[in-house]
Amino acid sequence: MLFPTLAFGVFFLIVYFTSWSLDRENGRRKLFLLLASWFFYAQWDWRFVGLLIASAILNWGVAALIARDRERRAGAKGGGWLVALGVAINLLILGFFKYYGFFVEQAGELLTQFGWERDLPLLQIVLPVGISFFTFQGISYVVDVHRGKTPPAKSLLDVMLLLSFFPHLVAGPIVRAADLLPQFERTPRLTRVMATHGVLLIVWGLFKKTVIASELSVNLVDPVFFDPTAFGAVDIAAATYGYAVQIYCDFSAYSDMAIGLAALLGYSFPRNFDQPYRAASMQAFWRRWHISLSSWLRDYLYVPLGGGRRGLISSCINVFITMVLGGLWHGAALTFLAWGALHGGVQVIERLGRAAFKRRDGAEAGPSRWGTLVGVLVTFHIVCLGWILFRAESFELAMQMVEGLGRIGPVVMLTPLLLALIAGGLAMHWLPPRAVEGMAERLKTAPSLTLGLLIGAAILLVEAVRPEGVAPFIYFQF
Repeated sequence: MLFPTLAFGVFFLIVYFTSWSLDRENGRRKLFLLLASWFFYAQWDWRFVGLLIASAILNWGVAALIARDRERRAGAKGGGWLVALGVAINLLILGFFKYYGFFVEQAGELLTQFGWERDLPLLQIVLPVGISFFTFQGISYVVDVHRGKTPPAKSLLDVMLLLSFFPHLVAGPIVRAADLLPQFERTPRLTRVMATHGVLLIVWGLFKKTVIASELSVNLVDPVFFDPTAFGAVDIAAATYGYAVQIYCDFSAYSDMAIGLAALLGYSFPRNFDQPYRAASMQAFWRRWHISLSSWLRDYLYVPLGGGRRGLISSCINVFITMVLGGLWHGAALTFLAWGALHGGVQVIERLGRAAFKRRDGAEAGPSRWGTLVGVLVTFHIVCLGWILFRAESFELAMQMVEGLGRIGPVVMLTPLLLALIAGGLAMHWLPPRAVEGMAERLKTAPSLTLGLLIGAAILLVEAVRPEGVAPFIYFQF
């Protein structure tokens, strides 16, 4: 069930009115939202609702044991084996569903190279939608309880809803237990600003997904990446820039809509994108792109590896490992590993460069205006190079895309409309920060009829200009 569809619209209206009719019965309200979330997930494959339930019971039980062990030790930090067990089981579930086929294939090739060819058992495993997101949420919950950053949930219901809440279930943002569990414990309230902000985010997300991302995908990106040898440099460059805009508009649209839907139900999700293509370094890019994942990788992988506590070289090694594993998180393919290695390698170069050009007093010299502009351009094009690896089905196709950038040929795919969509998608990054929030604040005093007419007109406009059909969000595959 996709957000930009009539079926989801009907589903959400039922959930919205029913949940607010239960606003005085918070326990029943949460139970209803949990059942609605399972129904939502079951539209992809009802069999994996059991996996959601099992994951919630696992993480709830481990966190409860960790809290009990802490009480037994009179507040002292303990239960290290328990948190290790909880993390290991979560990773085992993720690894089995997402990486079993990849590792069996690689192991078979390795054995063949050594002359030990074997027929390894290759199972046809269906990848549950959103498994990376809800397992990462489970890991963060167990680890945060162990670290004392959040108390264990007061009920299994809250943990089940934490992992299954439908707005962020299949593609994030990854909402921490410390942010969401306290909201579940109190009866939510819906203010006019929250409602306005939520609706504006949903409309803005609809526009980015159904108009910009869909048009670029169908009429430019997909054909060129399918067979790069059939196109010249202009079309290949346009497809590369087009995919940069497509994946941003597609993924940020899902996050915007998830945040907006949660707001209409009385809950607050963290911001997940902050104009990433205006970043002047790769480190800054990851502070703006998929913020909930990058902060998760920092807190639960980079810091436990040692972070930057042991000096520059250790910091470089740890950030490289973090980004390579972040690439593997996106998919069981060598292209994703290479994508992560590219991002990690560039961050290593940036760290070494900052260390080399520090002032004598140890402070870092701030970039000039022109230096910032050059940094933005260089970073954006490195990111685009990475997107070729990210989007291509194989290394061979990725290399064909890169080689095609030097091939003269007729312009076949690029049209004025597609060029305008690419330019518009990039121009979004130079709008005033928090533009939607600012608009919601200005509209909070508008009469309800006026506000309803404006939003209705915006939805009708999006519906009028969008192409037919709705493709799944890109991050559903992760």
